[in-house]
Amino acid sequence: MKGREHGFHVEELLQVRALQLELVAGAEGLSRMVGAVELQKPGLALAGHLESLRPECIQVIGSSEAGYLATLTDEVAFERLRQICVRDPPCIVVTRGQPASPQLEQVSCEQAMPLLSTRLGSTDFIAEARSMLDSRLGPAATTHGVLVDVFGVGVLLLGKSGIGKSEVALDLVLRGHRLVADDIVEIRRAAQVLLGSGPELIKHHIEIRGLGILNIKDLFGIAAVRDSKRIDMVVELVEWNEMEEYDRLGVDERTSQFLGIDVPQIQLPVRPGRNMSTIIEVAARNQLLKQRGHFSAREFQDRLVRAIAEGRSSTMVDVE
Repeated sequence: MKGREHGFHVEELLQVRALQLELVAGAEGLSRMVGAVELQKPGLALAGHLESLRPECIQVIGSSEAGYLATLTDEVAFERLRQICVRDPPCIVVTRGQPASPQLEQVSCEQAMPLLSTRLGSTDFIAEARSMLDSRLGPAATTHGVLVDVFGVGVLLLGKSGIGKSEVALDLVLRGHRLVADDIVEIRRAAQVLLGSGPELIKHHIEIRGLGILNIKDLFGIAAVRDSKRIDMVVELVEWNEMEEYDRLGVDERTSQFLGIDVPQIQLPVRPGRNMSTIIEVAARNQLLKQRGHFSAREFQDRLVRAIAEGRSSTMVDVE
């Protein structure tokens, strides 16, 4: 698994409909990069405490900040805003549809600082933007594998090259499930969730040895693919080894770790005659049960222990 660099231009924020953003001034700076997940309300900086400013963050001016600026003289307001802009934050966003002050527009134009406006209140905008930024800019990595949506469970198939991951994924698609990514899976961490997707160049494609590259969307329709999916479990495909002792009870849970988050993992030995797609479907259903608090293997073990204990007690009574 490898990490990767990520970030995006301020101009892309305007394309996120949920943020309801419009450009007010500073169009020359739309190529500035957004590289931080956090946002900041610069109240202390506007009061002159510039050491509190985090220039890597998008700066959000809400009602309280706008109200404070209105109490300052034009010259002081202009200078405070200029001091913020020269530290090069990605952009400034005015919330609640408030008109930007003349001083803010002037500074924005002079410093080529994108000035944006949203109809959302500060709390709603920060929550929406934080969620989007977390998804786009959270820790990310790539891994070699296949990601499939099976009964709503994001199943990441791992295993050495040629073991049959893509063939299993194709069979799952034929059974009505959805392909997310084949060969290369891009993994992002958003809060405590892992999101997987495929690179744009090979999105919706799958490689089957002997057939070549297939476009699953064209072959089976839009319902057979999805752009991204939360990774809920890892299935490692391994070659069957008669000398290996495989898990037969399923009581002890194994995990794989990606970007600091543990994901439930099972290991499935592959050999002729085993229907891997059916086994993975059952594994996905079992994972859904676990997420709802039903752990079949442990429940069976508990019943077995109770039955043994009751049997021993009955034997002791008979002897007496």
